[in-house]
Amino acid sequence: MPTSLPNEATEGEGARPISYAYKASLISSAQQFELTDAGLSWRIGSRSGVWPYTDIASIRLSYRPMSLQARRFRADIARTGGGRIAIVSTTWQTVSLMTPQDQGYRTFITELHRRMKEAGSKASLTGGIGTVSYATAVVMLALLAVAMIGLLGRALATSEFTGALFLVAIAIWFAWTIGGFIKRNRPRKYSFDELPETLLP
Repeated sequence: MPTSLPNEATEGEGARPISYAYKASLISSAQQFELTDAGLSWRIGSRSGVWPYTDIASIRLSYRPMSLQARRFRADIARTGGGRIAIVSTTWQTVSLMTPQDQGYRTFITELHRRMKEAGSKASLTGGIGTVSYATAVVMLALLAVAMIGLLGRALATSEFTGALFLVAIAIWFAWTIGGFIKRNRPRKYSFDELPETLLP
């Protein structure tokens, strides 16, 4: 049986740090994070550090599904002067199992924002993917929709009802998966008081 990755995202008595950990790949070691009085403490492999909350320059929240885990969220955190880390809501356990850590991830990210606000952070807070990437995805989806409508019309005109049903099924699948990705990842800015619900588990 796979062993569970130690992952604590609850705050005990006093000033006990809030922690979160995940494995980015099956063969990698766990990436570990803590919210301490000194700032965001992290350990990735042999590297480690502590970023004061006021030194965090930006946070980007996004929805990043994968083939093995459709419910996957990510936070990209950048530090003033250089340095980036990524925190995702899933962890690898076996070759075919990527486990969600919804509650731990949500608690950790929410508390990170709270502590940054309390410290007087001026960080840039954005949600979704970049504007150019988003526009490209929307255009590609629109072109695909036009092509599928054309194929569906041709199939119906030639009485290829089996093919038409197949196209309808494909269209529904695309609307559910790709449409959901685009809807969640709409570029936006948010505040410390109002985190985007669609970008949190």
